[in-house]
Amino acid sequence: MKQMKVVIVTGLSGAGKTHAADWFEDRGYYCVDNMPPSLILNFVELTSMSENKIDKAAFVVDIRGGEFFHDFNECIEKLKGYEGIDFKILFVEASNATLVKRYNETRRSHPLTGGAASAEVIQKEREKLRSIRSHSDYIIDTTRLKVAGLNEELERIFGEGESESAFAINIVSFGFKYGIPAEADMVFDMRFIPNPFYVPSLKKLTGNNKKVSAYVMKNHITQVFIKHLHDMIDDVVPYYIKEGKYHLNIAFGCTGGQHRSVATANKMAEIFKEDGFRVNLEHRQLK
Repeated sequence: MKQMKVVIVTGLSGAGKTHAADWFEDRGYYCVDNMPPSLILNFVELTSMSENKIDKAAFVVDIRGGEFFHDFNECIEKLKGYEGIDFKILFVEASNATLVKRYNETRRSHPLTGGAASAEVIQKEREKLRSIRSHSDYIIDTTRLKVAGLNEELERIFGEGESESAFAINIVSFGFKYGIPAEADMVFDMRFIPNPFYVPSLKKLTGNNKKVSAYVMKNHITQVFIKHLHDMIDDVVPYYIKEGKYHLNIAFGCTGGQHRSVATANKMAEIFKEDGFRVNLEHRQLK
């Protein structure tokens, strides 16, 4: 029976818990931020009984939980006793001076006091977390680490090798007249393809329709584009992984986001899924 992997990410405020959670999410973990410890137990129990079982979950737990945070030790003991659960605790920390500097740069309030972060406030938080730190399976000091360095440490501890199956490709189609998606890493303009909008029988359909898709895909230039894009993504993904990035946002645009961009996005999603990537597909203008 395959074990469910459960990781609790905890530690000092400003030390990098959010970046760690992003890493776990990119690796396919179901991630929840600031869930009360007692609800983590309920979540794990319900998930284990569900037909659509979640096999990997990460929970960020810290002093923001207030009084609920005191249930943490009990939560830890129960999770360690569950059969079928591979349970680990990751504690993220940094020096007091580094944390003060980070808070000053971002001008955020410290969650313990709601005010400025001082060495005294951080030391107080450190004392409150001392017991949890002692129960942690892994401790990462981010004092001298950038995000890429933290990702490397997480890969070393929790990774299963640089597998492309863990790499996520997020694909979105859109219309240029509505603006380019801000989160896109790569944007491709599909307006070089003949427009189905000017074919009376296709005008009111979308790229999700087989006739529209066939019209777009039959063009030689479309096929050339898809081949070159596929080859390029295949070449660059290992280097994204090497740099500690496990997702890529690709946007395909046409004038209105109805025909050419949709058909192309669907085709590339199909190809990347066949390659073994995790693929998320969205058609922004079809909502």
